[in-house]
Amino acid sequence: MGRESHADPSVTVVAMKDIVKKFGDFTANDGINLTVHKGEVHAILGENGAGKSTLMNILYGLYKPTSGTIEIGGKQVNIDSPEKAIELGIGMVHQHFMLVQPFTVTENIILGMEPRKGLVVDIPSARKRVQELSEKYGLQVDPDAKIEDISVGMQQRVEILKVLYRGADILILDEPTASLTPQEITELIEIIGHLTRDGKTVILITHKLKEIKASADCCTIIRQGKYIDTVDVNNVDENDLASMMVGRKVNFKVEKAEIEPGEVALKVEDIHGLDYRGVEILKGLSLQVRKGEIVGLAGVDGNGQTELVEILTGLRKGTAGSVMVDGKEVFNKTPREIFEAGITSIPADRQKHGLILQFSNENNMILQNFREPEFSKMGVLKKDAIHKHAAELFEKFDIRPREHEAYPAGTLSGGNQQKVIIAREITNDSDVLIAVNPTRGLDVGAIEYVHKYLVEQRNKGKAVLLVSFELDEIMSLSDEIDVIFNGQIVGKVAGKDAEENALGLMMAGGNSSEKE
Repeated sequence: MGRESHADPSVTVVAMKDIVKKFGDFTANDGINLTVHKGEVHAILGENGAGKSTLMNILYGLYKPTSGTIEIGGKQVNIDSPEKAIELGIGMVHQHFMLVQPFTVTENIILGMEPRKGLVVDIPSARKRVQELSEKYGLQVDPDAKIEDISVGMQQRVEILKVLYRGADILILDEPTASLTPQEITELIEIIGHLTRDGKTVILITHKLKEIKASADCCTIIRQGKYIDTVDVNNVDENDLASMMVGRKVNFKVEKAEIEPGEVALKVEDIHGLDYRGVEILKGLSLQVRKGEIVGLAGVDGNGQTELVEILTGLRKGTAGSVMVDGKEVFNKTPREIFEAGITSIPADRQKHGLILQFSNENNMILQNFREPEFSKMGVLKKDAIHKHAAELFEKFDIRPREHEAYPAGTLSGGNQQKVIIAREITNDSDVLIAVNPTRGLDVGAIEYVHKYLVEQRNKGKAVLLVSFELDEIMSLSDEIDVIFNGQIVGKVAGKDAEENALGLMMAGGNSSEKE
């Protein structure tokens, strides 16, 4: 499944040699070597917390290596700041975008290096340059759109334009597909092709094996901070990459025994709701989840999934409808009342709705339960009990680094932040678990682990509502799949009977027949 390569193996643009990076006693990078050639798409593959982002943050000048050397274009350099990296033609698009929401695309791109005509910022010439770059690389970005009005995929393109505007020849993309829909992922791979065709070099930090096979020439694998190997992507399959990444054979198939579901735990009837613009996006949606059942909600992003989950978890008010948990009405109740009624959730945005990044990991583990006698007495937190609870969950859920229970949640890698949330929500042991893109940003080893836990919840008689843009995940986990389109359920199909093409057709609004 190769692709057209634009790599020139005779020209080395990046050589990182014996890179070591320590944070106190913790070694994030342990003697890593990386060689990247001109026009190449080079993937950096590793588990969550393996040291991928740390290595690239060194290349971009955000961290100084403890030891080791970097050569750019054959010359040894000292990259002590992002400004120096940009000067050397290196640009980085971070996993969590750094854009000013009320500003336009053009205003964001020129921020910090505004062109001037006399004392005035020359917006027209900047806008023209942005338009030219957008057309040249097939980015199709409206230079006048406000960031707050465009999709996540489009925001990522703005970040790519930002580094191109600054003259980058080497682009580092950190987990670029973590929050994209399947269609946006395909478009991003095309954009990467445009960039390398023009002689740019792309370094891709990822753990999505399918995308490495679709877009990369070479892949360097890192495991627990150590260099494992660099391989030609055409010569390996996904199973080989997975085994090298986690150091063991990974089972891609979800093991799930047939069980008879129990009574209805979550019943959603005729829900109506508005989106952020005040336009009706949920138009009488109904669904139900029984105990001992995983119901997958399949659909293209933007059809009301976000608003539905926010209504079900109390983050948004619906305009009409009913939500019953174990026969108790919770429609438009507060998040606390909904949690106490029996709904827990793994939210879509781990940093916005899942964690308080400045709080320690151990305090994040008890966010909903800090008033419980186990963790506090007369308003005073029991530090030892909280620490012991977190240490046990770190061990059980393989959250790394192990000894970081007392560190702020913001210091963990994205995938390990996700594990903190999953550990907390599963331990809360409620009747209904709503899991929204639960494996977003996780490596294959961690995905296997999360899937196992979701099935375990279902086997314990919990009702699981799985909302995911990964169709493979929906199809392999769900007992029943409900397809959402234009704010309504347009079809239902038993998980075991699901076919990708038929689901795709329903997701696009092409077939509204119900199949039980």
